[in-house]
Amino acid sequence: MTSRPAAAGQPRHISLRGVFPRGWLTPMTWLPHDFVHPVHVAVPGGGGHRLRPISGADAPLDYPAVMGSRERLWSVFGPAWGWPSATMSYEANLADLERHAAEIEAHESFNYTIENADRTALRGCVYIDPPEKQGADVEISWWVVDDEVGGPLERALDVFVPRWIAGDWPFERPRFIFQHQLGR
Repeated sequence: MTSRPAAAGQPRHISLRGVFPRGWLTPMTWLPHDFVHPVHVAVPGGGGHRLRPISGADAPLDYPAVMGSRERLWSVFGPAWGWPSATMSYEANLADLERHAAEIEAHESFNYTIENADRTALRGCVYIDPPEKQGADVEISWWVVDDEVGGPLERALDVFVPRWIAGDWPFERPRFIFQHQLGR
């Protein structure tokens, strides 16, 4: 359930960390300096599912979730992000998750896993990223594993995520990127 995925060995998106002298341009430019991101978020109507920031510790549950839905995920994310490749290894997935955790810590981007009620399975992901196109101050997308497509969890996320962004995040012009728009 990695966000802004890329083909093996390729960066998913450009990070400005380390490019400019410290203090000249920081990752915090798209968020208020004192913003604290939500950590555990219940999905109303989602059957006990919740969102939480992803980490490397999620790899044992994340890898089978991603690879179990790989063909559909590739049809959605592959053209734009090159993810998930048919040859993505567990180790590459783990490295992605560890990088996402570092991006979350730096407030560069946010990858929230969707975990089931008993916390034994990852069912999808929500991405909150700096905008790539003008006209928005954030880009948000999400997906669920194949057996949740069209079901109660996906429908709950479609209602909840825009409300959550409006209520708990400091954005004024969010762009919600849905599956049919990801091939941009």
